[in-house]
Amino acid sequence: MELAIVGLARSGKTSLFNAVTRSAIPTGGYSPGADPQVGVAHVPDDRLDRLTELFRPRRRTPAEIRWVDYPGSGVGDGEAGSRFLQQLARSDALVHVVRAFESEVVPHADGSVDADRDIEALDLELILADLGLIERRLERIEAEARSIRAAERGRLERDRELLEGLRGDLGSGRALRSVELDESARRDLAAYQFLTRLPVLRVVNISEADLPRAAEIERDLAERHGGPRVAVAALCASLEAELAQLEASEAEAMRADLGVAEESPAGRAVSESYALLGLHSFLTVGDDECRAWAVPVGATAPEAAGKIHSDLERGFIRAEVAHWQELLDAGSMAELKKRGRLRTEGKSYVVRDGDVLNILFNV
Repeated sequence: MELAIVGLARSGKTSLFNAVTRSAIPTGGYSPGADPQVGVAHVPDDRLDRLTELFRPRRRTPAEIRWVDYPGSGVGDGEAGSRFLQQLARSDALVHVVRAFESEVVPHADGSVDADRDIEALDLELILADLGLIERRLERIEAEARSIRAAERGRLERDRELLEGLRGDLGSGRALRSVELDESARRDLAAYQFLTRLPVLRVVNISEADLPRAAEIERDLAERHGGPRVAVAALCASLEAELAQLEASEAEAMRADLGVAEESPAGRAVSESYALLGLHSFLTVGDDECRAWAVPVGATAPEAAGKIHSDLERGFIRAEVAHWQELLDAGSMAELKKRGRLRTEGKSYVVRDGDVLNILFNV
């Protein structure tokens, strides 16, 4: 799964990228056409931490999401803009960084700071990009319809009707992620790469001075710019990027000195993006490794097994399943079995968030 970081110039995109991926990429040096920066963000998981303390394995491996920091600002025009849109369309979700801080060192492009204006500006660019895609497809449908017999035009007519309806939604300023579609329409749209269908995490980049008001700022922006498959998180990206370079104990001490929340807002943003992608985690434990695995909500036990290795899915027999808290309370797998709390589930079992799985298979 991959998230694309977007936003206007000087909004703090690279600082956020550094914060979530623990990178140290220089800020302010990007130009349109430059290659994007790609990094991995670890999904915070207290369950994995506590099971790691219990089992003391050689490795602790959290679930991961790829984050991509694209150069430049907005969508843009011309060849570079078209290439940028194609890159964004391959993403699974967008992270929209919105500037909400004043700075003499990093002035805003037009000298003012207005989060509402900047959100609406980028949203409009994405809507126009989707409208352009629809117009081009409708033109092709018109040309195709003239070249085939009337009896064969049913599929094209269905596409035309669907796209014209979506064009109306976009024309009224409505992102397609908020449009309810039936299963048939969702299947038909799978071939298109509409940007406003993607989930979006709006990250409001505030100053250190506004950290005590972070929850209030987040709540206000969510009321105005939230909606279906949209989440909002407020943080100070430059501070989070600085803290990401420290050891956990040092970062905790610095947060205490600053009087800010112990929980990392950058970590919470990663967790929010994980949920937006429709993912949750199951866990595997042992002396060698304790690991969190990302699976789509609704995945079955064999599908989860396939995340570990394709052979486990191909030769799946059954899964031994326990809730992570039950395992923690028992203190060991042996004690969990003794208490009769280790369940056996078959191929139809739908994996739950926080399940600890042991896959039995034969290839």
